[in-house]
Amino acid sequence: MKSNETAQAKGATKNMHSSTETQGLRNLFEDFLKDIYWAEKALVKAIPKMMKNATSNELAAALEGHLLVTKGQVTRLEEVFTLLGKPASTKKCDAMEGLIKEAEGIMEETEKGVVRDAGIIAAGQKVEHYEIASYGTLCAFAKMLKEYDVAALLHESLQEEKEADMKLSEVAETSVNVDAASV
Repeated sequence: MKSNETAQAKGATKNMHSSTETQGLRNLFEDFLKDIYWAEKALVKAIPKMMKNATSNELAAALEGHLLVTKGQVTRLEEVFTLLGKPASTKKCDAMEGLIKEAEGIMEETEKGVVRDAGIIAAGQKVEHYEIASYGTLCAFAKMLKEYDVAALLHESLQEEKEADMKLSEVAETSVNVDAASV
C-alpha cells in the first residue's frame, strides 16, 4: 500500500511541476511577445531614417517595402495578443534599441553614398537576424503551448523577416557592396 501512495504522490508532484513549467514558459512567451512588439514599433520609426539616408534607389525601395511589412507585423502582433486574451503591451527591447543606435551611428559616421548604403544594409541585416531569432523562438514556444493559431501568425512574420534579409543580401551583392568596394 505504501508504494502505491508513494507513486501517487510522485505523480501529483510531477503534474504540479509540469504545470508550473508550462506557466513559466507561457510567462516567458508573453514577455518575449511584448519585447518583439516594442521592437517592431521602434522599427516603424527607425526605417524611415534609414530610407532618408540611403542613396541607392534599390536599397531605398527595399527599405520602403519592409516598412510596410513591419507595420503589418505590428498589426499581426496585436492580433496575437487578442488571440491570447491579453492586452497588446510592450516591454522595452534593449537588443533592438542597441541595434537601432548602432545603425544611427553608422549613418552619422559615414559620408552619404555607397559606403553608407553598405553600412545601412549591414545594420539592417543585424536587425533582421535578431527578428528571425525572436520569431523562431516565439513560434516554437507557441507550438509547445498549443497556441497553433498564434504560431501560424508568428510564422508569417518569421518568413517575412527571412525574405527581408534575402532582399538586403541581394541589394548588397548585386550593387551596393560592389560599388562601395570601388570607392
